[in-house]
Amino acid sequence: MSDIRILAIESSCDETAAAVVEGGRKVLSNVIYSQIDLHTLYGGVVPEIASRKHIEKINPVIEKALSEAGCTLSDIDAIAVTYGPGLVGPLLVGVAEAKAIAFATGLPLIGVHHIKGHICANYIEHEDLKPPFISLVVSGGHTHLVRVVDYCTYEVIGRTRDDAAGEAFDKVARAIGLGYPGGPKIDEAAKKGNAEAIVFPKAKVGDSAYDFSFSGIKSAVLNYLNHAEMKGETVDRCDLAASFQKAVVDVLTEHAVMAIRQFGLKEIALAGGVASNSALRASMTEACDKEGVRFYCPSPIYCTDNAAMIGVAAYHEYRNGNFADFTLNALPSVPIA
Repeated sequence: MSDIRILAIESSCDETAAAVVEGGRKVLSNVIYSQIDLHTLYGGVVPEIASRKHIEKINPVIEKALSEAGCTLSDIDAIAVTYGPGLVGPLLVGVAEAKAIAFATGLPLIGVHHIKGHICANYIEHEDLKPPFISLVVSGGHTHLVRVVDYCTYEVIGRTRDDAAGEAFDKVARAIGLGYPGGPKIDEAAKKGNAEAIVFPKAKVGDSAYDFSFSGIKSAVLNYLNHAEMKGETVDRCDLAASFQKAVVDVLTEHAVMAIRQFGLKEIALAGGVASNSALRASMTEACDKEGVRFYCPSPIYCTDNAAMIGVAAYHEYRNGNFADFTLNALPSVPIA
């Protein structure tokens, strides 16, 4: 099955993406149309606008992915698509497209969980990475700590109880006037600031040591800004960004290390859009070096939403015979396990 070629489609949020993946690790093409400039005008993703743009772009993106891979649909062995979680409108566009192609060609259809895709992005550039391992998934919509048992079996051992880490980054960036998208802007501002300037709380969830909570730190930042405004004090945005980022990164790293110790695993993989954050990468690298475990992280292009990661995840579903039928539907909220 090393030469199995999968055409993958990803449209869970504001990226219209298609890719051709061979053998579960070799990316023949990876085309992404990003709507970020469009949604920046509104300070965040507008689902209705995103859905309309997906409809407009999905066919050209797929055609380009096939062209760059040097193949046609006759060279493809299966069609894969993200079916959830995500925004229901954008998801429906991708699912409908994949079902139509599968129906017209007679190719098998594979539904892929978005978070599984993010985790599987690590397989693209790290051929030595194999289950079992721990994965920390950090994005705008999700913060999960996952034990990857095998290629198709995942156990969630921790998750956010409120805001995802990436969501907190976006909200704090907006509050301090950095704009959208918040993650890269906070990261850049933090490089010019003092991470020890302000001490923000690091929430612990009493009944689950592995769960996360980021709404408290977001509120703490807003309270800090309000108090400064009432007192007529000037806020150093770079110091605030660096201090906020440190509080979030410290919690993410601490939980990941705790999981490594408990489960006795020697490999941990970072995944999701926030995996591009330079402070998080540095913190995880340092912590893993101290623990004597191997740390993996995708290149930034595979951290953001993309179809190559969906094709990789789909390959393993293909090998296990996990195919979907034409009742496959978009599920905006669906557990990974």
